[in-house]
Amino acid sequence: MRKAQAKKLPLAPDPRFNDKLVTRFINNLMWQGKKSTAIIIFYDAIDKVSKITNEDGYEVWKKALSNVTPGVEVRSRRIGGATFQIPSEVRPDRKISLSMKWMIRYSRDRNGKTMADKLANEIIAASKGEGAAFKKKEDTHRMAEANKAFSHFKI
Repeated sequence: MRKAQAKKLPLAPDPRFNDKLVTRFINNLMWQGKKSTAIIIFYDAIDKVSKITNEDGYEVWKKALSNVTPGVEVRSRRIGGATFQIPSEVRPDRKISLSMKWMIRYSRDRNGKTMADKLANEIIAASKGEGAAFKKKEDTHRMAEANKAFSHFKI
């Protein structure tokens, strides 16, 4: 039998926007425990977004995050001798986690001088429904749609 599930530690809201989602994003952005560097990168990116779009950078970031958030995903399940990709709903907590990870991963892959520039460009692209992170979401949805025939094999 499995042990009890680990308790989720509550996150402290960030000082600038007083939002726990921002803290979670910064924690995902952080490398090698360098949180202060991650904070600087994130806030610089938000400032650059607001400068480029002439809108509130925080609101653009929230819109970008919601645009990248997936609704369905495919999970592999072995039935008989074959492995099927079975579409399933994404848990609310995992939705946010996936969207943040995708946005950070694809902003790292972008070309730009600093990480703040890369992140700002990815945020702007995602808020418009463009960019690699948005494409990843679309691909995930397309894959789930293509494998809809196997949805009766629910996990």
